[in-house]
Amino acid sequence: MSPLTYLTLILALGVAAQWIAWKFKLPSILLLLGFGFALGQFSGVRIDDFLAPGDGHTSPLLSAVGLFVAIILFEGGLTLKFSELKVSGLPILRLCTVAVAFSCALTTVFMMYGLGYDIRIAALIGCILTVTGPTVIAPLLRHVNPTRKMGSIVKWEGIVVDPIGAILAVLVFKIAIAGNLAAAQIETLQAIGIMLAVGVIGALVLAKGVELLLRHHLVPDYLQPVFLLAVVAMAFTGSNMIEKEAGLLTVTVLGIALANQRSVSVKHILEFKENLRILIISILFIILSGRISAAELHGVLAKGLYLLAFLVLIGRPLSVFGSLIFSKYTSLKERTFLAFLAPRGIVAAAVTSIFALEFEEAAAAGSFGAELSPVILAQSRELVALVFLIIVGTVLIYGLGATPLARRLGLAAKNVSGILFAGADPWARLAAKCLHDDGHRVLLLDTNYPNISAAKMLGLEAQRANILSEFAEEELDLNGIGTLVAGTTNDEVNSMAAQRFIHQFSRAGVWQLAPAELEGHHRKSIADEIRSQNLFVNRPNHALLSKIVAEGGQMKKSQMTEQFDFETFLETYPSSLVMFFADSKGLRPAPPEPGKVSAGTNVYALIPKDELPPAT
Repeated sequence: MSPLTYLTLILALGVAAQWIAWKFKLPSILLLLGFGFALGQFSGVRIDDFLAPGDGHTSPLLSAVGLFVAIILFEGGLTLKFSELKVSGLPILRLCTVAVAFSCALTTVFMMYGLGYDIRIAALIGCILTVTGPTVIAPLLRHVNPTRKMGSIVKWEGIVVDPIGAILAVLVFKIAIAGNLAAAQIETLQAIGIMLAVGVIGALVLAKGVELLLRHHLVPDYLQPVFLLAVVAMAFTGSNMIEKEAGLLTVTVLGIALANQRSVSVKHILEFKENLRILIISILFIILSGRISAAELHGVLAKGLYLLAFLVLIGRPLSVFGSLIFSKYTSLKERTFLAFLAPRGIVAAAVTSIFALEFEEAAAAGSFGAELSPVILAQSRELVALVFLIIVGTVLIYGLGATPLARRLGLAAKNVSGILFAGADPWARLAAKCLHDDGHRVLLLDTNYPNISAAKMLGLEAQRANILSEFAEEELDLNGIGTLVAGTTNDEVNSMAAQRFIHQFSRAGVWQLAPAELEGHHRKSIADEIRSQNLFVNRPNHALLSKIVAEGGQMKKSQMTEQFDFETFLETYPSSLVMFFADSKGLRPAPPEPGKVSAGTNVYALIPKDELPPAT
C-alpha cells in the first residue's frame, strides 16, 4: 500500500466514522478507534511503515501527535468562559486539584499491588489516567445535553486537567530517572517553576500580544485563523524546548486568555478551530489505534479489564465524592453524575505513547540498574495497549451510560425538542402556551418588558434579554431545547439570531419567520446565504400572524389518524390555516412545504377566528 492510499483511507474512514456516529447517535471516538484498529489488522499496514527506519524513527510521529493535541487543547481553551465559574468555580477547582490527587494516588496503588507494576510505571499511568479531554467530552456533552451547570463543570474539568496530567507525568519521569532523592527534589521543583513561568506567565503575555495585533487590525481577517494556528504551534514548540510538556499548559492558558478578553472577537477563529479539531481527532485516533496489534491487546486484556473496572467503580467515584464531600455548590445527584463520567481520549493516548517510549529508551540504556531495567522495559511496552483498552472501555461505558444516568438523575431532559422563541409577541405566546401545556419546554426572549410580563402571567418561562446578546448565548440554560424560532418584528435580527445559534442547534435546528417582503428587491432583501429556513406552512410573516391573533385566532392541536389524515385536515381549514409545529418522534417546526404527515403525528396550527369550530 502506498503512503497516499494509506492517508486517503485514514481520511475516508475518519469521515465515515463521524457520519455514522452522528446518524446513529453513537460515540464517534469508539468508531474511530475500531476503524483504526481494523485498518491496521486487515491491511497489515501501520503509520510506522512509512517512517524512516532507525533509532527514534517514531519521534516525528509523536511530535506531530503532540502538536495536534496542542491545537485541540487551545480550541478547548477558547470555549472556556469565566462567567461559567459563578456557580461552578469551586467544584471545578476541587476536581482539578483534590480529585486529581486522589485519582493519581488510587490508580498508582492499584497498579502496584493489584496488577504488579513497578512503582515508576504505576505512578506514570496514575498521572496519565487523571485526564479526560475535550476530544471525548465535547461530543458526549452534545449527546447528553445536561444542565448548563453540569455542562460547564464537565467541560472545564476535561480541558484544564489535561495539561495537569501531562505535567504530572513529566515530574514522575524526572523522579524515576533521577540518581537520588535530593536530585529528584531539586529537578522537580525546578521543573514546576519553569512550567508555571512558561505555561502561565508566558501564555498571558503572548495572549496580550495577539490581542493587540488583532485590535489594531495588523492581521487581516482572512489570515487570522491560520495566524493563530501558527502562534499555537510556536508557543507549544517553544515551551517544550524550554521545559518538556510545558507546551500543553501554555496553549491551554493561551486559549482561555483569548476567550475571556473583551477587546476583539475570536468567534470566527473558534469556528475554524472546531472544524480543524474534527479533522485532527479523526486522523489521530485512527493512526494511533492502527499501531496496536491484536497480540499486544491480548497480552494486556486481563490487566486492562481489571484496571477499567477499578477506574469506573472505585477510582473515579472515590475521587469525586472525596473532593466534593463538603461542597455546598453540588448536590448528591450532581456528584453522582460526575462520579460516573470520566472518558479518556486522545491526550491519554498521546502522552502514554510519548512516555512509554521514554521509559523504553531509559530502560534499554540501563538507567534503572541491571536487575530492574529489563522489568521496566517489558512493562513500558505494555502501556500503549493498556491505555488503548481503557480509552475504548471508558468511552463505551460512559458514552452509552451517561445519557440515561443524567436523565434518571434529572440533570438532562428526556428529549431536546424544546423551543427557544426569539420574540414574545402575542402569536409567539399563544404558540408557546399550547406547547407548554402539552409538556414541551419553551423559553421566550424579548427586550419588550410588557411582552415578557404577559408571557410570565401565562406561566411561561421568559426572560427579558436580547437574542443577540452575550447573555443569550453563554448564560441561558438551554437544557432540553433543540430549536430556535426567530420571530421578532425585525427580519435582520431574525437572520442574525439564526446564524448566531447554528453553533448551538445546527442548521437543521434554526428557523426564522419569512421576511415582510418575501420576494423583495435584491437591493433591499437579506442575502440568501445569511437566511435560515423559513417557518411554517405558506411562509407567513410577522404581520400576518399578528393580524390572525389580534382578530381572535386560536392555536389548535390535532392528531392525524388513518381516517383524519393531513389532507382532510387541510380541507377542514382551507383558507388561512397556519401550521406551526408537528410532533412525531420529536417536536419540530413545520416547514413551508410540510410534505407527508403520517398518522399519529400531532399537528399544532393557528386557526383564524372565522374557521374555528363553534363553542360548545
